[in-house]
Amino acid sequence: MLKVLVCVSGGGTNLQAVMDAVDAGEIKNTEIIGVISNNKNAFALERARKKGIDALCISPKDFPDRETFNQALLETVKEKNPDLIVLAGFLVAIPPAMIEAFPNRIINIHPSLIPSFCGVGYYGLHVHEAVLARGVKVTGATVHFVDSGMDTGPILLQKAVEVKQDDTPKTLQQRVMEEAEWKILPKAIDLIAQGKVTITEGKVNIQ
Repeated sequence: MLKVLVCVSGGGTNLQAVMDAVDAGEIKNTEIIGVISNNKNAFALERARKKGIDALCISPKDFPDRETFNQALLETVKEKNPDLIVLAGFLVAIPPAMIEAFPNRIINIHPSLIPSFCGVGYYGLHVHEAVLARGVKVTGATVHFVDSGMDTGPILLQKAVEVKQDDTPKTLQQRVMEEAEWKILPKAIDLIAQGKVTITEGKVNIQ
């Protein structure tokens, strides 16, 4: 049984997609053992509690400095002892010590086709604003493993989404979630749970 810990900052739509996929048997041999948010008002915490999943808030605002927060976050995650950590809209930089403690066991969903529109400053609506400003015809979402860089880890899955002429950042964000994010994140977790994913020389191999 793959033990999954989900980290999220906001509404938790990707978390909901994962929970629904577990319930539907689309993600096999997997249990969500906890949800952590840096935002005490995140609706994701309510989503988790409704499912009987342990939900915690660990906020940088509750600690004197970022180093103390990072230590508390790492200790909490280690106590949970997950097999896989899923960043599902987690707007906090992951401490290097956590990446070292869980090598190739942290995945992130990003709302663009990496390496386009990723890195520092590209999160949430900012990604879709940049996509529309650049005038690209195709965008999408990427699930990748987390390394010490910003959106630079090995790519696991990607799915393209067409950009429409009359798109706004919000309509594009919604369609990327519906057509890409909510599909490839559950699929990625299932592939890992089935032992079908390996990483060789920085590239993902899927059996």
